[in-house]
Amino acid sequence: MNNRRPQPASILTITTAALLVLTTLVLSACLPLSPKPTESFSVTLQADGKQTTIQASEGDTVQNVLDRNGVTLNTLDRVNPAGYTVLSPNAIIIVVRVREEFEIEETTIPFDRQIVRNESLPEKQERIIQLGVNGVQQVTYRQIYEDGQPLARTVFKSELIKEPRAEIVMVGVQRPFTPIPIPGRLVYLAGGNAWSMDSNTGVRTPLVTSGDLDGYVFSLSPERDWLLFTRKSTAAPDEEINTLWMVNITEEGAEPVDLRVSNIVHFVDWVPNQLLTIAYSTVEPRATAPGWQANNDLWIVSYAASGMYIKRTQLIEGSSGGTYGWWGTSFAWSPEGDRLAYARPDGAGLVDLDTGELTSLVDILPYQTGGDWAWVSGLAWAPSGSSLYLVTHQAKPGLENAEASPLFDLSAAILDGPLLKLVEQSGMFAYPVTSPALEDGGFQVAYLQAIFPELSETGRYRLAVIDRDGSNPQVLFPAEDMNGLEPQSVIWSPETFSDGNYRLAALYDGNLYLIDPATREYQQITGDGLIQHIDW
Repeated sequence: MNNRRPQPASILTITTAALLVLTTLVLSACLPLSPKPTESFSVTLQADGKQTTIQASEGDTVQNVLDRNGVTLNTLDRVNPAGYTVLSPNAIIIVVRVREEFEIEETTIPFDRQIVRNESLPEKQERIIQLGVNGVQQVTYRQIYEDGQPLARTVFKSELIKEPRAEIVMVGVQRPFTPIPIPGRLVYLAGGNAWSMDSNTGVRTPLVTSGDLDGYVFSLSPERDWLLFTRKSTAAPDEEINTLWMVNITEEGAEPVDLRVSNIVHFVDWVPNQLLTIAYSTVEPRATAPGWQANNDLWIVSYAASGMYIKRTQLIEGSSGGTYGWWGTSFAWSPEGDRLAYARPDGAGLVDLDTGELTSLVDILPYQTGGDWAWVSGLAWAPSGSSLYLVTHQAKPGLENAEASPLFDLSAAILDGPLLKLVEQSGMFAYPVTSPALEDGGFQVAYLQAIFPELSETGRYRLAVIDRDGSNPQVLFPAEDMNGLEPQSVIWSPETFSDGNYRLAALYDGNLYLIDPATREYQQITGDGLIQHIDW
């Protein structure tokens, strides 16, 4: 038997041949296919006033075609369809050339003419007390052109280059009221302007005639030579409510000085015995009622006559301010400036002038107004600074909600003693004001007495006075057959008149009246019905 095994060389030969065939197949699979011819088609391009038929290939976008044909788009140009759009046969590409130009125009704002009636001039006689000046408004317009044709013209920016200044003409009216001598200088706010009566009610001088005083602040300095006031802001109300200014009223033609303070609603006053020094509290403007959120802070700032800061200190940091504290806190300096009282909806007390800490003297039952405002008591110091006069809120027996009680009393807080109730049911807007010290060392307290005490929130009042301990009450003005007073703080004359008596200045139907507490006699001083605030 002859069995022969296959030789290894033969096996190797067969295997090698198989590998060669396999390798050939793999390499053949990896070779690139012959490219398929790309189909082209026509599209229409409309640009720069021309219409052109151009070729595009399958898969081309609008931007590809524009780039190949040298069409460059500027920043504002538009193309339709959009640059990323893949084209199809017979597509239309439209390029719209867009440019903008800015034009500046200045327009004149005519000045207003304000008529101020005044009894100090003969009837129908006119006197220009401020020349009118036109304003200038600069408006920048943005003009859009598409393919050279004007399309839209809109206001890009408007800027007030120069504010107009109103012409103010004083017109004499019948003078039914005899001018009388007065001690000191009495200032008043009428029609958004500040005026003064100096030594005589018939001598009236304009102090600030911008027409934009808002009445939140209107206060004479202790030396009666500077007037502190607020002006309406030109910004939106939810950005800035008002701005604070002062003016030297002893210098003829003095310009108001901007104190660079804004958003003052509840409190600004001069600090006694400190030259050109004020204390103020601020609010944050809000778009919702009442238009602000109180900071319940307190700043003390000393100024130079130019309005430059000399010293600025924050005595009280901002806080929630207790119950209904969003409304705000009020303050009152003692006559010597050595004490500072505060009042807020839930109480009253003293401020530590070194640390700013509040020490409560009286806890007050907050009043639930049911509206977008809060009630805060007025404050008045005794001339000696030993006691504080204020209004307290009392619960009404049988009323389930004590905070809704309509009962308010005039009280005195003795700094080293008890709280004394002086006048029951005076009304919530009693606004006590103390007189200068009398010859016997005593003094009187003037206040408003509600005609209908349980309706004192909306009702009217009569002016009354009491002695410092609440004794000897007298109702002075107006008479019973006349309408009552609107809520206000009346003003004591700083000195006695020639008869040795002090007077009270009050507003009635927009006119100034002087009342003598000793005789209960009163005199009407003005008749134009325009006065809003006074200080003396």
